[in-house]
Amino acid sequence: MGSAGRLLLISNSTQHGGGYLDHAERAIRSFLGGAARVLFVPYAMHDTQAYAARARRRFEALGCTLASVHEPEASFDRADAIFVGGGNTFRLLDALHRNDLIAPIRARVGRGVPYIGSSAGSIVACPTLKTTKDMPVVQPPSFDALGLVPFQISPHYLDPDPASTHMGETQEERIGHYHEVNDLPVVGLREGSMLLVEDGRVTLAGSTGARLFVKGHPPAEHAAGARLDRLLT
Repeated sequence: MGSAGRLLLISNSTQHGGGYLDHAERAIRSFLGGAARVLFVPYAMHDTQAYAARARRRFEALGCTLASVHEPEASFDRADAIFVGGGNTFRLLDALHRNDLIAPIRARVGRGVPYIGSSAGSIVACPTLKTTKDMPVVQPPSFDALGLVPFQISPHYLDPDPASTHMGETQEERIGHYHEVNDLPVVGLREGSMLLVEDGRVTLAGSTGARLFVKGHPPAEHAAGARLDRLLT
């Protein structure tokens, strides 16, 4: 299992103080280049119509057209890029399986079609959904996801707050639980950060950095601009 094609994997869709995908606009513009026709996967949200309309307005502001996979005019063959939006990861992965979208997405990305994921859309680019924090509102037929990259992402990563009186598990502790029974590296991707995967390279972009968890090793802090190419091996 390894990376195929080009991917932009964003931690969050909305940053505090900004609008939908505003914080990632520059990265998306650069990533898409001349890609004009975006195929959108809206299934992480219950109201797919409203979600598609929101995504369409945003990508039209970037100079792109957007069709949602649930719409009659949608076509994988005509898509210049694929965008999988955020929401509930269980709902999203269940729909990817039920609508037989796993194979066509893998095939198009394998042929070089750029893939953009945000939050849940970034997690399903990984081998499994096991590093999601979402409530399991539905039961997918499998936890296996797209497997476009050979590592896991834990988006919306929050650092432990030593001043907090909350006694629940931190995100770092939950990633530790994952590594008790799983081996893949996990990128704790803070809000405002994203991973650019292309040409055998993984570059940490955005503004807030990330924390890398490798089984058997202490967590490692990485700042924006860091190269994490070893995640692909």
